[in-house]
Amino acid sequence: MLISQDKVDRGLKSSTTPRWLIRLTVVTLLVGIGAGLGGLLVVVCLHLVEQLAYGNANRTFLVELLDAPPLTRVIALSIAGLIGAVGWWALRRWGRAVVSVEQSVGGKRMPPAVTLINATLQVVIVGLGASIGREVAPRELGAFVSAWLSDRAGVSPRERRILVACGAGAGLAAVYGVPLGGAIFTVEILLAEISFATVLPALATASIATIIGHLVVPTTALYSIPQFTLTPSMVVWSIVAGPIMGFAAIGFVRLTQFAQAHRPKSWGILIVMPATFAAVGVLSLAFPAILGNGWSLGQIAFGVGVPVTLMAALLICKVLATAGSIGSGAAGGTLTPSLAIGAAAGVLAGAAWSALWPGVPLAAFALIGAAAFLAASMRAPLTALVLVIEFTNEGPSMLVPMILAVAGSVAIGYVLNKRRTSRVP
Repeated sequence: MLISQDKVDRGLKSSTTPRWLIRLTVVTLLVGIGAGLGGLLVVVCLHLVEQLAYGNANRTFLVELLDAPPLTRVIALSIAGLIGAVGWWALRRWGRAVVSVEQSVGGKRMPPAVTLINATLQVVIVGLGASIGREVAPRELGAFVSAWLSDRAGVSPRERRILVACGAGAGLAAVYGVPLGGAIFTVEILLAEISFATVLPALATASIATIIGHLVVPTTALYSIPQFTLTPSMVVWSIVAGPIMGFAAIGFVRLTQFAQAHRPKSWGILIVMPATFAAVGVLSLAFPAILGNGWSLGQIAFGVGVPVTLMAALLICKVLATAGSIGSGAAGGTLTPSLAIGAAAGVLAGAAWSALWPGVPLAAFALIGAAAFLAASMRAPLTALVLVIEFTNEGPSMLVPMILAVAGSVAIGYVLNKRRTSRVP
């Protein structure tokens, strides 16, 4: 599936299917299967940890949090802090350096034991309620499996690069049931190349992984949200709010980058992480929706089931909890936290706008805000748009305001990042 022109020419001259094409087709299929199984394993383990910590895993995570005794949240977060602190301290002290997905795409080999332990620690702490994204673990597993298969198949360096990126994107697709979002994540972010050689395997692997993931991942949308009708107020608001969301998203990104840069480097993690996680657990006594990867806050924002003042408090606490978790030394992602924060910010900005131009449901502002915030934080407008649409199953009527808001937020993000880069000596 990763076809260069010289190989195509040789294939046309042959009356039989070229061996390289058969090999790449088989490897591509195996990458999709491997990434799907990795994503399935992540979801199963995550639900198992949630069930052990909070009870019935057949309910949503927010319902589990609310039904469990409040002190359970503090205990679970404290345990997560201890497990994460000891695990990452030992891993970083005696293990080889963790190789990220981006580094693996660039050609570095991912150490098997270190990669598996790092992913496992992420799953455990998120299942216990850590305020951090869960999407990094399945991406790392997908990249690891893809790299192993590529090395065994003896593909070229370029083919290996594409396959590893496809495995990471397919892992994302598997855990969230977002085949198109996973494929575009691969092409736009990891490879930054749109061509036949990248798009075809990205779509194939993400689709295969999603099918496997659906053995445990529901086929329904991740967030329950009504279908909206386009109005002039939405269009105007999206033009105004897009740049605001861009400013907010860049602020959040820089906050998490600052936190990561100042995380404990050695034994300090044994003190900082348990203390930070315990503090987040205490904070969750008043604001349980800040726990987890962001789904709870996102659903509250899309459902607009709380007063605006409480929404503002939840937003601030979620930002602090996520940045604090990263700063304490935890590994994980910010994709779903960013979406949830953007949705909450959209509700707040939309509530202010409704005082001037009423008539638009606040949930519609949450949808537009989520797309704009996520696009600027990821620096990936297409990926953000598609992910939000697949997460919510929203119809095409909202594409225009979402695109306008995304364009404004990404443009502001580009300007701010360029100015910051130009100031670096």
